[in-house]
Amino acid sequence: MRKILIPLLSFAIVLSGINFLSNSKKGYASAQAEIAMELSTGTILTEGNAHARLPMASTTKILTAIIIIEDCNLDEEITVPDEAVGVEGSSIYLKKDEKIDIRDLLYGLMLRSGNDSATTLAIHHSGSIEKFAEVMNERAKIMGAEHSHFKNPSGLPDDEHYTTAYDLCTIACYAMKNDIFKEIVSTKNYTGKYKSFVNKNKILYKYNSANGVKTGYTLKAGRCLVSSAEQNGMDVVCVVLNCPDMYERSIAIFENCFNKFKLIRLKADKVFDFNNRLCRLKNDESFVIENTDKISYRIEPVENCEEIAQLLIYNENKLIFTGKLYSI
Repeated sequence: MRKILIPLLSFAIVLSGINFLSNSKKGYASAQAEIAMELSTGTILTEGNAHARLPMASTTKILTAIIIIEDCNLDEEITVPDEAVGVEGSSIYLKKDEKIDIRDLLYGLMLRSGNDSATTLAIHHSGSIEKFAEVMNERAKIMGAEHSHFKNPSGLPDDEHYTTAYDLCTIACYAMKNDIFKEIVSTKNYTGKYKSFVNKNKILYKYNSANGVKTGYTLKAGRCLVSSAEQNGMDVVCVVLNCPDMYERSIAIFENCFNKFKLIRLKADKVFDFNNRLCRLKNDESFVIENTDKISYRIEPVENCEEIAQLLIYNENKLIFTGKLYSI
């Protein structure tokens, strides 16, 4: 079996997170749990206590919003139900039998954290809060959040309403791949058909690269923030739970991630030569890389298969990627 070893531009994939930032040196309080992921690959860039089950307050609304976006007509006008009027917590002050479209409700949900908006949307979608919570739990598992449980669409305290930093980041990464969701949570000022809102998520004003997503606070959950930022083609989603200095902590995490890592895209149109046969990957592939590591790749033949070879990418002697190569 012939093997071809070819040097490649130095890059490395990061397979697990390193909690590389010291809180005490920065002079602010740590989060009870935190994580940062690269959006497109789900690569963990840093984490701390990321699998602890914790309340998450209004960051719950990330899941509520993406379900509504995927399942409903955003231009549909609906009537505010009795159950939504005077709901506990933050509000966009909906009135009984008020007419409003789903789009305005979504902006009120994500920019102003309206619990009345969450209730209205949940009842419209599923008929009741309880039925919508069932949908939330089903959809969260499909997104890869295996250790969360939802009891309501807004994040109001309940002993059976919890997530992990990892699960919440996984849900947020899923949601941020949706263009409508991303447009909503990155909007600073919104004027709709029925309502106008100013986004109270201060990460959008404090950090130039930020483009979302949602704040949360209850006495039980503490200050929670799911945020997203993009630099040089790499999107990072960050979660901090029960973090008194949630904006400062998140910005520090972003700065370290963008300084330490970058995203490399291996395009499907990149041509490889194997035994005088030109071949390439079927789809684009992306890797998070750390600047200091060295990478090589090897092409090996594959017999009796549709593909003619496989691409093996190594970080020193550690295999980090395998991809099928097809004849051009």
